Amino acid sequence: MTALFWVPYVLNRIVAVGLGGALAGGAPDSGKLADWAQRAARAHGNAIENLAIFAPIVLIAHVLGISSAATKAAVVVYFFARLAHYLVYAAGIPAARTLTFTAGWLAQIAIIASILRWI
Repeated sequence: MTALFWVPYVLNRIVAVGLGGALAGGAPDSGKLADWAQRAARAHGNAIENLAIFAPIVLIAHVLGISSAATKAAVVVYFFARLAHYLVYAAGIPAARTLTFTAGWLAQIAIIASILRWI
């Protein structure tokens, strides 16, 4: 999912500056993208940063053989929370952005708690 989050803002960049301009590079928030596309680029960066936290947590749980209803639910919550976070971030809805980020964060905490045998 995170690997595909770049598609909308890159398409917007192609529309804004043409294929050659898009391939030439430049910062995603250089002012040439629509506001939503700039937010989508930032949301994509945030998703990558959070994946760097989530992936090791899940891999540790897997290696330790930890798989419970709580961990499975937490992974599902994380997935949908991060998807919703991307969408509301790009749409510019700050309150929903905070709520969806928090839901994803709490899902990670639940997996860590399972690893530590707290739940």
